[in-house]
Amino acid sequence: MKAVTAEPIASLVLEPVAERPGAVRRMARNRSVVFGGVILALVVLMAVLAPVLGTTDPARVEPVLRNRRPGVVTSVRNADGSQRARTHWMGTDSLGRDVYSRVIYGARVSLLVGVSVALISTAIGLVIGMFAGYVRWLDEIVMRVMDGLMSIPAILLAIGLVSLSRAGLRTVIVAIVIPEVPRVVRLVRSVVLSIREEPYVEAAVALGARTPALLARHVLPNTLAPLTVQATFICASAILVEAILSFLGVGIPPETPTWGNIMAEGRALFRVFPHNILFPGLFLAATVLAVNMLGDGLRDQLDPRVSRRL
Repeated sequence: MKAVTAEPIASLVLEPVAERPGAVRRMARNRSVVFGGVILALVVLMAVLAPVLGTTDPARVEPVLRNRRPGVVTSVRNADGSQRARTHWMGTDSLGRDVYSRVIYGARVSLLVGVSVALISTAIGLVIGMFAGYVRWLDEIVMRVMDGLMSIPAILLAIGLVSLSRAGLRTVIVAIVIPEVPRVVRLVRSVVLSIREEPYVEAAVALGARTPALLARHVLPNTLAPLTVQATFICASAILVEAILSFLGVGIPPETPTWGNIMAEGRALFRVFPHNILFPGLFLAATVLAVNMLGDGLRDQLDPRVSRRL
């Protein structure tokens, strides 16, 4: 009978196992994260540097320059009486305002609305969802209210809320936040319902842990990954809804440059001067696409079932 040596077994046990790449390295290899992150970073940089990149005041009205084609060069008189050339890279609108400067400044409003709505709706939905999922008697009441809000289309609910008060940036943010909260509540509630039955949660309850401390210590960390992904989709949706509200004339006042306002003012002459809608529409589509791709990439990385295969 042939003797069995321990060398082959030892070689199997001691064989080094390749380490999985870290989270940052995995995200760097994800094309959705890289592409979306780069585009979004460029838009943010453009919004921050708007006073530097802009060629003129976005609210400056010059009737003699109205409806100029993209790339037209005009002369501007300086304070000392000298002349200088100014290029309108994206043309001018029906009031003679520079579309390029208005598009750049419009990125500020769109990003502010998107980030604000994402943070506020996520925070409110997180608190409501955790208590609704953990406190059994509260679950039925909260979810019926959330179902009622979700039965109304988000854009119609936002239009109704804006029409009840004075139009403005704060009103638009509140009007977009309210339809988004139920989606966050349902997501957090589903996570809490699965976590509250875990043995470590039951052990904490048996040891006398109070509900707020239990939620903060054991439940909240497990909701951060799905909430991060959901927040990116809310941000993209909020940017799009704000543009729709402004385009319909029920959002931010026309004197404030936003992508929706620019397209709304150019729709009457779209066939003759399409640049008034084309350029803000391209920036709006690129920003929403970048945020959605970033969210898709984060979902792939933060989902354990998917990240194991990456």
